[in-house]
Order: sequence, then C-alpha cells, then structure tokens
Amino acid sequence: MSSFRNAVFTLACLAVAGLAAAQSQKFPGVGREATPKEVAKWDIDVRPDFKGLPAGSGSVAKGQDVWEAKCAHCHGVFGESNEVFSPLIGGTTAEDIKTGRVANLRRADYPGRTTIMKVPTVSTLWDYINRAMPWTNPKTLTTEEVYAVTAFMLNLANIVPDNYVLSDKNIAEVQARMPNRNGMTTAHAMWPGNEFGGVKKTDTQNKICMKDCTPEPKVASFLPDFARNAHGNLQEQNRIVGPQRGVDTTRPEPKAGMPVAAAAPVAAAKPEKNESKAVIALLNKHSCTACHGVDKKIVGPGFHEIAKKQAGKVAYLTEKIKVGGVGVYGPIPMPAQSLPDTDAKLIAEWISKGASK
Repeated sequence: MSSFRNAVFTLACLAVAGLAAAQSQKFPGVGREATPKEVAKWDIDVRPDFKGLPAGSGSVAKGQDVWEAKCAHCHGVFGESNEVFSPLIGGTTAEDIKTGRVANLRRADYPGRTTIMKVPTVSTLWDYINRAMPWTNPKTLTTEEVYAVTAFMLNLANIVPDNYVLSDKNIAEVQARMPNRNGMTTAHAMWPGNEFGGVKKTDTQNKICMKDCTPEPKVASFLPDFARNAHGNLQEQNRIVGPQRGVDTTRPEPKAGMPVAAAAPVAAAKPEKNESKAVIALLNKHSCTACHGVDKKIVGPGFHEIAKKQAGKVAYLTEKIKVGGVGVYGPIPMPAQSLPDTDAKLIAEWISKGASK
C-alpha cells in the first residue's frame, strides 16, 4: 500500500511541476524564446539620446562616394531632387542652425518642406538611413556607410564642414546644430505615460460610433473631356515640392476595358547565359538595378518591358543610357549616366536581345 501511495505522490509532483513550467511561459506550447542573437538583429533602433547607436564613424568624403553610387538617382546629387521623392536638403539657413528653429516653416508662401527643415533629431536621420536605405535594398549599408551618408547630408545642409568625420563620439555635438532641434513639440499627449511632462488632455476627443453610424462617404472625381486640356497639360505643371504627378491632358483619358494595340514584336537573338551574367554584373556595378528590375518596374520600367518595346535598337538604347531621357515610360526622368561607352553598349545589346537572365 505504501508503494502505491508513493507512486501517486510522485505522479502528483510531476503534474504540479509540469503545470508550473507551463504557467511560467507567456504562451504555453507556442514558439520559443528568441535568442540574444535573434533579438540583436531586430533591436536596431537609435533613440534621440543615442541609445542603440553602434560604435563607428564615417567621413563626408566617403559619404559623397556612397551617395553618388546608391542615393543620387532618387534624391539628386545635392539632395534637392523632386523627381522621385520630396527634396531632402534646402530651406534652412545659418540663422536656423543658431536658433534651432527653421524660419521658413512659418512662411505660408514657402513652396514646400524638405526633410532637413522638419527633422529635429540627427538620430532620426541615422536610424532611418540604417534601416530603410537604399529603398530597393534596405539594411545593406555598413555602419561606416550610414555614418558617412549622414555626414554628407549634414554637410549639404551646412551643418558640418567638408572635412568632418561623424562618429558615435561626436554625434551629440551635431545634434546641437540641427536647424529644427527646438521645433518639436510634445504637448499633444500622443504618449500614454508621463515621459514628456504628464500632458493629460489628448489632441483628439473622438468617440467610436457603435450604432446608427453615418455611412462613410465615397469621394471620386474625374476630368470631363471638354475641360481636359482647358488650362494646358497638367503633367507639365507639377508642384515644386512633392511626388505629385499631373496627368497628361493632351491625350484622351483611357476607358476601362479599352484595348491597347500592342506593337508588333521584333525578332531578336537571345543572349547567351554567360553574356547575361556579365551584363547583370555591370548593371549592379553601375547601380542600374536601383531603379530598374530585370522583370519588374521599380522607379523606371523593368528591362523586359524595355526589351519588348526597343527590340533590336542597340544604337538607340546606347544613346538613351548615356544621355538619359523622359516621357517614353512616364514622367519620371532618367538622368544621364557616366558609365564607359563599352559598358553602355554591352547593356544595350543585352536589352535589345530580350534582357534574359
């Protein structure tokens, strides 16, 4: 009888131990705890007090090289481009750097807002470049490249000199020169706690509608044919700042289901596999793939789409690669490219044959 009691007692202890182990887990039976290495790959945010900033440095000169190779095709050589995204640099003055408030933000007649006008913390620039750039291949910049690109942007805005080397040791000094460092407000209670002075009243007092709710309005608009080009071509009247694109009002608006006549295919020889590999390596080398996918559109059309339209046109494609252009595939221009003529011709020949992988 005593052995039976011992067996029951042992089973009870094991059951209690198993229950305690299960209760110690937040989600019993679901997944596992992340390892420190896995957490480190995700825990990359850099805060305004620079907590999370990795050790390292990068010069303005290095940043210019990285910028021209991986950033300029979207943001312009001086960060002023408005062709793909809103401008990054411009609108700040030496006086703004002294006061920490950008005067142009108070002007109703100023044409737009650049990133450097608005951003109050240099950590925001570093963090966003680190996690999101280049936008076609994020998280591929090294720590040195992120420091360098950030330094180059700050130099373009006259915040740091040409010979500056930005690092984790001096980035707090740069923060003291950010043009809009005193322009951020925390008096909106968007945070739930008391981290920013305990502001209690939130910026909105909306209540969720639970019954007899007003139907959500559907807003739609179109430009009637008789007024389509009454004030000139809207595509040529884009705003100075921002990614807004006017439609081409010199052409009728395409109707849903309207058949589009396809160009007759031009027969072209397919490139050899080794030739394709060599050309794709050239495309990566000259950063062409930042704007063009082989079989998909990124900023500009995919190479397959170009090949269908320009089959066999080696000379035409070579010239377009070298001098750039706009209007063939939309309103976003392609800047002139500085690659060698031989490389341009090899790429043009590959596209003319179908742009196969």
